[in-house]
Amino acid sequence: MTADIAARADRVGVQRTLALFLTAAVLFGGTFVAAKAGLAYLPPLLFVAIRFDIGAVVLASYAAVSMSRSDLRPRTVGDVVGIAATGLLVIGFTNVFLFVGQQYTTSGVAAIVFSLNPILTPVFAAVLLTDERFSVRAGVGMALGLAGVVLVANPSGGGVSASGIAILSAGAVASAFGAVAIRWADTTLSSTARTVWGVPLAAVLSHLLSLGAGESVASVSVTPTAVAALVYVGVFSGAVAYLAYFALIDTAGATRANLVFYLIPIVSTLGGWLLLGEALSAGTLVGFAVVLSGFLLIGSRSIAATVRNSGRGGQQSSDEPTSSVR
Repeated sequence: MTADIAARADRVGVQRTLALFLTAAVLFGGTFVAAKAGLAYLPPLLFVAIRFDIGAVVLASYAAVSMSRSDLRPRTVGDVVGIAATGLLVIGFTNVFLFVGQQYTTSGVAAIVFSLNPILTPVFAAVLLTDERFSVRAGVGMALGLAGVVLVANPSGGGVSASGIAILSAGAVASAFGAVAIRWADTTLSSTARTVWGVPLAAVLSHLLSLGAGESVASVSVTPTAVAALVYVGVFSGAVAYLAYFALIDTAGATRANLVFYLIPIVSTLGGWLLLGEALSAGTLVGFAVVLSGFLLIGSRSIAATVRNSGRGGQQSSDEPTSSVR
């Protein structure tokens, strides 16, 4: 009887993990499509700012219902640093670079460039964290990842420019660096609490950058497509996807959660093709395959270890740096 209960509990855990994985991948993948569609009607920085205005309201409502004040209260300097790294780097600048850079690329290509995130994260971890070492294996994996992005950045037309690739790459760097900075800060807050604080902080940052760039509300075209894009990136990928992703990290560990980054380009590519009429060149697909090989080279051992431990709940190891997207 006890064995049957344990087996059912394991099945429920696997199903929950799979549901969180698919939710995060699909919703984050749709971000690139919705951003590309909305950029025809909204200036990029204001688009990001309004997105986080909406997300902040949704997350504040979620926190009011399901979290206590003690869960949300920063207690240490590390907590404050963790909130700043989450809001300014992992969420704020990451999305600023994403929305600005995607003016010059397709949805699928943007998602492929952002799949550099789990390759860059261990690089920054080796530099900033005393318990991380940068091995030859990691160096080769990073070189493969960068080579893949170079292939993606050299398309034959298709609405993709090298400047767009460079801006998007800066977003991947901001996300990876911020994720390691969170771990370096040794925050006591949960990832959900940091997100509840971080999204409003990202909104303030985006509004300031929008004002500095001279963007105006008068340049916004209110159309059904613009409204749909804002609702999607504000509610679904601006709040729900983050909650699902961070819950996935808590459930399955950062290494397996980071596999989301390799389903996102597939979702984005299919969405861009179906909804926006975008296409990918063969060179771009080869570039993605090279990026994927770089990640597998870096993360294959950790993935194997977490798979072996899946029967014990798959909890995140303390030595796994987390990362975030979109």
